[in-house]
Amino acid sequence: MENQEPLIQFGPIYALPIVHYKMEFAEAAWRSFKTLSPDAIAVELPATLRSYIEAGVKRLPAVSIVCYQTKKGDVVYLPIEPADPMCEAVRCGLEAGIPVFYIDPDIDEYPQYREPVPDTYSVHRLGVKTYYDTFRRLAGPVKGIEDKRRELGMAYELQQLAGSYKKIFFVCGMAHLDGVRNAFDTPQTIPLGKVKRLGIGLFNLHPESLPEVLSEYPFLSAVYEYRRTSLPEVPDQTRCTLRRRYGVLELLSGGKENMTEEEVLDVSVRRVACKTGMEPLDRQKIHYYLFEEAARHYHQETGESVERWQKRTFFRFCRNYALLEGSLLPDFYQLITSARGCADDNFSYALWRLGSFYPWQCEDSELATIRIKGEDLWLNTRKIRIRRRIPRIKRHPVSVPKKRRLKEQRAGEWLEGFSDPNICSYPVEDIVIEDFGKFLKTKGGLLLSEEHTKTLPFETTILDGIDIRETVRHMYEGRIYVKEFSRIKGGVGSVLIIYDEDKENKSFPYTMTWLGEHDQESDMAFYSTSPWDHVVGPGICRCSYGGFLLSYPPLRMTDIWTDPDYYFARTKAEKLLLAGLDYSLGKYVVYVATTPPRSFLKQIAARWGKQIVYIPIGQLSPIRLKKIRVFHILMGKDKREMAHEYIW
Repeated sequence: MENQEPLIQFGPIYALPIVHYKMEFAEAAWRSFKTLSPDAIAVELPATLRSYIEAGVKRLPAVSIVCYQTKKGDVVYLPIEPADPMCEAVRCGLEAGIPVFYIDPDIDEYPQYREPVPDTYSVHRLGVKTYYDTFRRLAGPVKGIEDKRRELGMAYELQQLAGSYKKIFFVCGMAHLDGVRNAFDTPQTIPLGKVKRLGIGLFNLHPESLPEVLSEYPFLSAVYEYRRTSLPEVPDQTRCTLRRRYGVLELLSGGKENMTEEEVLDVSVRRVACKTGMEPLDRQKIHYYLFEEAARHYHQETGESVERWQKRTFFRFCRNYALLEGSLLPDFYQLITSARGCADDNFSYALWRLGSFYPWQCEDSELATIRIKGEDLWLNTRKIRIRRRIPRIKRHPVSVPKKRRLKEQRAGEWLEGFSDPNICSYPVEDIVIEDFGKFLKTKGGLLLSEEHTKTLPFETTILDGIDIRETVRHMYEGRIYVKEFSRIKGGVGSVLIIYDEDKENKSFPYTMTWLGEHDQESDMAFYSTSPWDHVVGPGICRCSYGGFLLSYPPLRMTDIWTDPDYYFARTKAEKLLLAGLDYSLGKYVVYVATTPPRSFLKQIAARWGKQIVYIPIGQLSPIRLKKIRVFHILMGKDKREMAHEYIW
């Protein structure tokens, strides 16, 4: 922020021009109060609401809302939130024991309109005074007689205060400051307005209403609140994870203490607050840190990482999206929309969940709790639907923020599902992976067929079709060339997909051999992340494959991980490949990986009368590969009936 004095002085009045409900101006009010050390504070709020506003300010950081009805029956809502400069000025006065005066006349029939202002992020770069000077050049005249009455009324109240106080900190909206300053130099009369208002209520705002109602998205308000006094402490990083990590014995004994989801999100907010330090809060940096924290949570939940190119695309897309709508930086809606477009719906959900988190708001309060929508406050709200991967609720969109993932109702509830010693898979995922295995067999057969294709000049029959490439290449001959596919004898037997060879034997420690349950299912051997690292439901564990082997027909495969015949394999991937060659009834084995197998393994395959068909993993759809990489282990077949409620 530019180092300049943001206050405008006339007489004993030190005025701060602000845009209501913007974080940059709330911080400017806080810093100006600390620098000025005033004798009194005057705010552009009516005195009829004083007791309710101060009661709400004293509840901060919990968000409250003041509401009342006009003569016409319209309901007026006044949120009390930390990122509002008016609330910040009142809060500073109450904390310092300095008198706060509410000098705005209470006009019942005030019209509803919005003053267009530049993006307030420019305050961080240019300073309040430069922003205000630009606003004065661009803004039009005061809109009506009600605005004139308010300005004259505020000028009168300031004249009365000027006789008693030498240094008055005045927080006023930019659209009215010029009028108040001009009227201050001439004598004014007592303003006309309500001296008492009935039917006022102060309510606690429901936590689910925060993303819609707060002017600044909750994560930004929480970071501002944490930085307001002193930087918070961040707890031990080893426990700050969304995964539920258990050992086998801990599962049987009831588990160990883990941080709840709310505590983990709170740690992220505190970590970002510490990163920003005590310098003026930069909204652009908050967006960057929010992205990083959401990417970390996304990786913990799904085992997938947000790549650098996705990060670069995200911020470029956000920038362009904001510029199209006349802003310097994106709003919260644009952030989660960009996250969905540049990564996937799961990452968009992680960003939304963290960005809409506010640690101090509770449904239970000493006040009555009220739910409010953005439309009630005349906000231009927009909706986004996030469809997270593999909830097989048959394409029903998940409305944000209406539906949430199931959580434990009490500590250790999910551990009760681990009493069954038998394990099984989730049938929905079995069908998906079997279909993909069939697809790879077909693709492997086509590759083999193409390798043995002959190209011949056309004589009596076109065989398997015209070879366009060869025909064009020999166009000078004036002849047509046709293709002849050779029949592949032996067929494709086993199929392997290797995501990560795990040469250091750390990332995928869990190994298992599963037998097919019926004649349409293959035997499977795989290595994956530990099931105890990610418990998502009662007896339901979420894992990610490092690599797996499919071999058909079922009920033939023994435990390959303890088989001494494969002792010379260097990695788990090589052991899977050896088992695939050993158990394959067909001559060919499809091997999908980032790199081809060692030549030594190809020699072994030749000795066993088999051949490895290598397919680079980059040739396959990354979306389908990501879809089948995540799977779930169920502790007992009884979990299959309820698994769809916990698997996403």
